[in-house]
Amino acid sequence: MIPAVRRTGLLCALTATAALLPAAPAPAAPPPPALHFGACPDSVPAPPAPERVECGRLSVPLDRSHPDGRHLDIAVSRVRASGPASERRGVLLVNPGGPGGSGLPYAVTKRAKLPEQVRRSYDVIGFDPRGTGASAPADCGPMGGLFDSPGQDPVPTGRAAEQKYLDGLRRTADDCDRHVKDALPHLSTTETARDMDAIREALGERRIGYLGVSYGSYLGAAYAAQFPQRVGRMVLDSVVGPEEWYDFDLLQSRAMVRQRAVFFAWAARHEKRFGLGADGTAVRTAYQRVRDGLAERPVDGFGAAEFDRAVYRALGRTERWANLADGLRTYLRDGTTGPLRPAEPFDGPASRTYEAANRTVKCADGPAPSPARVVADIRRMRRLDPQPVLTGMEASVCAYWHHRPAHATPLGSPDAPPVLLVASEHDPVTPIEGARALQRRLPGSRLVSLHDDYSHGVFASRGNGCVDGAAAAYLTDGTVPRADVHCTGPGLPTP
Repeated sequence: MIPAVRRTGLLCALTATAALLPAAPAPAAPPPPALHFGACPDSVPAPPAPERVECGRLSVPLDRSHPDGRHLDIAVSRVRASGPASERRGVLLVNPGGPGGSGLPYAVTKRAKLPEQVRRSYDVIGFDPRGTGASAPADCGPMGGLFDSPGQDPVPTGRAAEQKYLDGLRRTADDCDRHVKDALPHLSTTETARDMDAIREALGERRIGYLGVSYGSYLGAAYAAQFPQRVGRMVLDSVVGPEEWYDFDLLQSRAMVRQRAVFFAWAARHEKRFGLGADGTAVRTAYQRVRDGLAERPVDGFGAAEFDRAVYRALGRTERWANLADGLRTYLRDGTTGPLRPAEPFDGPASRTYEAANRTVKCADGPAPSPARVVADIRRMRRLDPQPVLTGMEASVCAYWHHRPAHATPLGSPDAPPVLLVASEHDPVTPIEGARALQRRLPGSRLVSLHDDYSHGVFASRGNGCVDGAAAAYLTDGTVPRADVHCTGPGLPTP
């Protein structure tokens, strides 16, 4: 043992020596992830010359709690700002929706529709979220028979049909677990928002601008919840509300019933054009004859499930209504289904990835319903309308999901800067009530409403100068409207 006096002297000497030594260097910050751009795959269209699109891949951890474990490559695209450096405002990440939609081509296709001052100000960045497109696409195999042709009727009536419906959900969940495996918990909106921040870091940006449409609005709200200090100017268009996914799907299904009634009345007003009946009741009768006929006797694999998918898609954009009405008339006239069929086959590779990623993300994002609740809600919908459109009820499968998230996805933050939300008054895909609810989670934000409009997708989509002007001023100049903005829409189309 060192005597006390000697210990004290030694301690003083060590202290003096330490004071003369240079401080140990702070640990070096990890280098930003590498993102190198080059040629794009054929799925990405070329923009008009002299602009060009370039693509790259960014490696990110599948599970960020194990950063040295398995990694995914996130596909990223970029079209640089067309204006001079003095006009540049940074990068604008864009997402087209889903969940499950590929965003790689969106840097080109959406940018082409943006106001010129936005194109001059921002490098537009597209990306395929994890589990979609070229970013480790999800594969759930047969998905419980989802791609069978004809498919199972999505509106079960009676206990036997309800049990068959639940069995299909269970088989879908089993197929996703069998094929997606250990990635199942990690193909979530929360993880995709973290991938967005990795893209920001790889591009060397302090903040990101963002334009998200439909599910893209939900993704943007998730980014704002996690990284409020890194949000630049954010436009959330056709807003998914902050409900759990299953509750959102129910709200959407009710909105689809309301929208279809508007379609019936519209087709009746144009009876000379479509010949489906002179009032909404007559058009509905014609509609039901078509569905009943296809349910009983599908045409070349086109049955009730395929019909409901066509209706679901058409109701979301009024420019598709004439084709839907023509399809009803064509079937009633000669029994064919040409106008009702999709341009791309439902069982094609892109559709299979979309449907797998859609369910995987929704079920990774939060709590699930019970099977009993799923059946009870179907019965409730059928009391509201005996022939509802339930195609969008994707989150029902979460009742049998093998991974159960601990909590819902955080959305929005009081610490984020003001965000601009955009919504169509009668959009059935993302009802405007969701935008109002999300606005309450983003203090200081403004809602731009397009009244007398019935379509999904508004900014740089509907050609409305009021909407586009407000969003462009916000993105380029940072102009936050003093109050919510109300714009006049086009009403229903004339066929």
